[in-house]
Amino acid sequence: MTIDTWAGRSTFKYTGCVAVGTGIEFGNLNFINVTAEQYSNLRNSYLGQIVVVGTSFDNPPPGSLGAWLQANVTRTAIASYVAPILIREGYAIQESDSEIRIIR
Repeated sequence: MTIDTWAGRSTFKYTGCVAVGTGIEFGNLNFINVTAEQYSNLRNSYLGQIVVVGTSFDNPPPGSLGAWLQANVTRTAIASYVAPILIREGYAIQESDSEIRIIR
């Protein structure tokens, strides 16, 4: 499936779903797997909260989705991909141009 990145300036592809894990393909054949367990841990960390997406490649804000992903999944900045996946699949809603709320 091809969808827009968080900022909407480009697209990326992903396979799978949050419930079983995803394979995210972006840029020039870059590929990252996010497991169902990693998604579950992320969602449990922020359930009911508004969180800054934090798309910075080298310094996402502390407490942001990007910082969590870099600490728990991969040092590669993938918040621009994970946030739209969470929204598309109904696990989050966009609160502002920089924040989402994890709803389930």
